[in-house]
Amino acid sequence: MNDSTSSPKPINPFKRWLLQGHVEEPDAAYTPDDHKHPTHPWWKVMCLTGVDYFSTLGYQPGIAALAAGSLAPIATFILILLTLFGALPMYKRVTGESPHGEGSIAMLEHLLGHWKSKLFVLCLLGFVATDFIITITLSAADATAHIVENPFVPHAFHGHQVGITLFLITLLAAVFLKGFKEAIGIAVVLVLAYLALNAVVLGVGVYHLATEPQHIPDWKAALFTSHGNPLAMLAVSLLLFPKLALGMSGFETGVVVMPLVKGDANDSEENPAGRIRNTRKLLTVAALIMSVFLMLSSFCTTLLIPAESFYLKSDAKGLAELAQHLGRPLNTEIIGDANGRALAHLAHLYLGDGFGTAYDISTVFILWFAGASAMAGLLNVVPRYLPRYGMAPDWARATRPLVLIFTAIAFFVTIIFKANVDAQGGAYATGVLVLMSSAAIAVTLSSRRQNMKGATIMFAVITLVFFYTTVVNVIERPEGIKIAAIFIAGIIIVSFISRISRTTELRVERVELDEEARRFVQEAGSRGIRIIANKRQEGDAREYALKEDKQREDSHIPGAFSILFLEVDVTDSSEFSSVVCVQGIEIGDYRVLRTQSSTVPNAIAAIALHLRDLTGKRSHVYFDWSEGSPIVFMLRYLLFGEGDTAPVTREVLRRAERDPEQRPMMHVDG
Repeated sequence: MNDSTSSPKPINPFKRWLLQGHVEEPDAAYTPDDHKHPTHPWWKVMCLTGVDYFSTLGYQPGIAALAAGSLAPIATFILILLTLFGALPMYKRVTGESPHGEGSIAMLEHLLGHWKSKLFVLCLLGFVATDFIITITLSAADATAHIVENPFVPHAFHGHQVGITLFLITLLAAVFLKGFKEAIGIAVVLVLAYLALNAVVLGVGVYHLATEPQHIPDWKAALFTSHGNPLAMLAVSLLLFPKLALGMSGFETGVVVMPLVKGDANDSEENPAGRIRNTRKLLTVAALIMSVFLMLSSFCTTLLIPAESFYLKSDAKGLAELAQHLGRPLNTEIIGDANGRALAHLAHLYLGDGFGTAYDISTVFILWFAGASAMAGLLNVVPRYLPRYGMAPDWARATRPLVLIFTAIAFFVTIIFKANVDAQGGAYATGVLVLMSSAAIAVTLSSRRQNMKGATIMFAVITLVFFYTTVVNVIERPEGIKIAAIFIAGIIIVSFISRISRTTELRVERVELDEEARRFVQEAGSRGIRIIANKRQEGDAREYALKEDKQREDSHIPGAFSILFLEVDVTDSSEFSSVVCVQGIEIGDYRVLRTQSSTVPNAIAAIALHLRDLTGKRSHVYFDWSEGSPIVFMLRYLLFGEGDTAPVTREVLRRAERDPEQRPMMHVDG
């Protein structure tokens, strides 16, 4: 049902352009059909997720070396174990229970229910925003690092990292403002080219490790000098590996893009077994590829690149501590030249500036496209949840206003962090880890509800590991949780303002009458429908007899007019819109229309309009005034879907039907 029967007002060309693609039904609930796309083989969709997942090779090895030093390979190995034996089985379970791209957030929403699920989802959306916004800013910042450090780029670009990063983000926004369509073909080319170049760089790195044997003894000496024994190394690595959590960033994206994965010919929306199986292939192959590249890149960058190359010159304290730790003077000429671009540093060092430039170009493109993947994720997630909750303005269904908002936020984050890759790593890891922790909780609760004891224990252990990792990351790098808290606060405030402002919309998708209810209407509708709104008490014939006698006397309803009673039971008041199914029931000599809805006034208004359209005559609805505080009634309506029904129903009808001559009539006793 539309919010209004009036013709839409003409809008100016700019607003028309801004809201292009806007859904015409603001009350419509989200359905899986709203986001249908052509499907593709799983390996091609893997490349789409890979522009985000695999692009972390551009900065992950450098972050690992900076965070863990000589322990980076061991900490990376622990990360790989958690990826393959923790995150992978967990997200395989998510694909089976959320096969339409909703991800683990929808699992928790369904497990919790009502208002607590909505609040929990809003908080998770704050972390989703943290994850995806920082993906945009961090990827653009790392692309900038690959640009300015290239030897063929004029030196004048140095010192302008923030400006270049903002320019890249602007280009990204321009793509979406023009009208972005996911180009899986481009993703396939970028990912295959990028992985091939990385394979060459790492192959050369492994060759140098094999032919220059001093690197491995030097590394072992550094390990034992700093940490003493293998147990101490393992213990410190366990404490350090949360800093490397960026290497697990692709799983949530993998399940979000499930609708793009081609399944079997006999798949159905209720049981897309082929899509689930192929998505699990996607996740497994991506995790295995990434594990191999992460392990090799960690060894090569840690053993072949001097430690001072990972520190920026502005980090005076870190450089001083590094010099003291190494017990040697630092080479000032190479300070910072591998920061955010460790594998690019090796490409230039061992394969020359020509190949290194090709590697830089490939990295810049895939990092830039990783930002596109993150922006597409945001544009998919926000309309999927907030409008369905009534917690987003109507224009949030349109792409371009959201692009402008997300771009402005990305600008702000870039300026705050000064386009520094390392400084944004903590915030990115926070978003990734919280989402993975929520997924672990979801699959644990799901396994428990299905009485799968072994799976419940396994996923509970994984949950504890992710929870520990998240807590450590938050403690050591609190900027991530601070940014997430800002996003959460902003989302909750805007959401509830929107919910309050939209609460008197019709909020009903459609009204459906069963055969008995339709018969009641047809038999009573020859002279216009008279409806008495009733809050059921005993539900017996005596209750309806007393109610009818009172309304006929107080409202002067002639005996010639038939009466229908209308009763609305509130189900989940946190839902914003619903389908109203009306059941006809005879109790003695009285005819009752019963239904369920998230709110009483909106359902009554929708039914009154539907009966008007069905009979061609204005409906008459009769109410009693409620005794009590208007403020209390309004709060009850906002939170529980009921309160002083008469005035709210009148306001809903006024918004839904602007022509007073066509609006159902309301009569209030008292």
